[in-house]
Amino acid sequence: MRGPHNIWRLIRTGATLERTGAMNFVLDAFEAPKAVRLVARALAIPFKPLGYKGDPNLQPATRALTALGPAYIKFGQILSTRPDVVGEEMALQLRVLQDQLPAFPVDVAKAEVEKELGQPIDAIFSEFSEPVAAASIAQVHRARLASSGEEVAVKVLRPGVEKAFQKDVDAFYLAARMVELFSPGSRRLRPMDVIEHFDGVVHGELDLRLESAAASEFAANTKDDAGFQLPLIKWDYSARRVMTLGWAEGVPMGDNAAIDAIGVDRVELSERILALFLNHALRDGYFHGDMHQGNLKVADNGDIVAFDFGIMGHIDEYTRRVYAEILYGFIRKDYKRVAEVHFEAGYIPADKDVDEFARALRAVGEPIFGMDADRISMGRLLAYLFEVTERFGMETRTELILLQRTMIVVEGVARSLNPQMNIWQVAAPIVTDYITKSIGPKAIITDLTKTARVLSRFGPRLPALVEAALIRQAEALPPARKPFKRYIALAAVLGAAGAAIVIGILDAVF
Repeated sequence: MRGPHNIWRLIRTGATLERTGAMNFVLDAFEAPKAVRLVARALAIPFKPLGYKGDPNLQPATRALTALGPAYIKFGQILSTRPDVVGEEMALQLRVLQDQLPAFPVDVAKAEVEKELGQPIDAIFSEFSEPVAAASIAQVHRARLASSGEEVAVKVLRPGVEKAFQKDVDAFYLAARMVELFSPGSRRLRPMDVIEHFDGVVHGELDLRLESAAASEFAANTKDDAGFQLPLIKWDYSARRVMTLGWAEGVPMGDNAAIDAIGVDRVELSERILALFLNHALRDGYFHGDMHQGNLKVADNGDIVAFDFGIMGHIDEYTRRVYAEILYGFIRKDYKRVAEVHFEAGYIPADKDVDEFARALRAVGEPIFGMDADRISMGRLLAYLFEVTERFGMETRTELILLQRTMIVVEGVARSLNPQMNIWQVAAPIVTDYITKSIGPKAIITDLTKTARVLSRFGPRLPALVEAALIRQAEALPPARKPFKRYIALAAVLGAAGAAIVIGILDAVF
């Protein structure tokens, strides 16, 4: 947010939005009030000739962002996961953004690899191709390891991309500040939070060691998943600006003719990809957040191969249980239980009426369950559900928005393979199994065991902590109740002794 150059960047951005025809579309998507519209127009219209023209064959928002450059493209990709912020129509436009940017020369990529890995390129790779894909942050080369002859993919960050992104992010922060200043009503969209989220995602992608770690964790979680494989990270040939991993061989997920040609059953494949995603989200709480067809291949043996781990979704165990109970309630059409789960989790304010909320949920679920199998959509259900919960005062939960967006993408991939698939028929056994394992009697014993282990870890300190807490309560008593101090002090001693006994038992058991 420093420097007058950010003001010029915003003027150039506004001019480009105006020139490409995206200005009104963007303002409408963000529900910009009159004051913001006036400021935007005042900054954009006089400078319209200075805006970038962009590709007239693209939709207005996509045209503007691709013309403005890599940081804006990446920002558009992030916003495509937030229909709660930009609206469904704009999110749909932004989802078609493709990272088909001009590649930088292979000699520059080789120099980056040598600099990062500290060895001559010929000592590392016996072959190193021209770029096979160029994205907003990095590009990919096909190579062969000199030591083993193994084919690998080498991802290399664009030179100077960190500095370029930081300049644009500074301008984004300034724009968010201006929106909050001129439009207090827009604060419900939390523009600063959106930019902070974008800033965090980009910083993660600008360090390929973090993406490598994400791929490694994902591989560890899914190593026993039948029909699913990931290219392995080559840690010896990876660094902050370079990531090397096994080459993912296979036919594109979007090429049905090629899938048929290798003899893979597309009906089974469609069910498997949905089941895998649900297992990753519920069982592991860690899922691929960008599972579109461009990031998936089908191996000759029918395995699904996933790659590109720049966007990963994480859901904590408690949220997974809540999400599973919600889905389980919808599957059983138990709308009252779905409503109760929202209240128990604290998602809906306690002053709202649970029965009224249950009726609103029935209005969401019944039309969807009345559809033909080929039209039932879990993604649509989640979208409607979030609309209803927002009306009842539920705050936006970013991790569930990413889950919803990815669910829609995965459903789209599955239906492209088998338009007649029944989403709920595939989902029901997975959700039911998770519910049984995570909320049933076994889960209660597991939770109590975890709690006991945590308490035992604090065993040596727990008696003193109990005593100190009770004495602090005694000291805080008003003068009229000072005689009770001696009883509280006695309770502190007994409490400490009791805690010591409990810890002794826990140590003996665990």
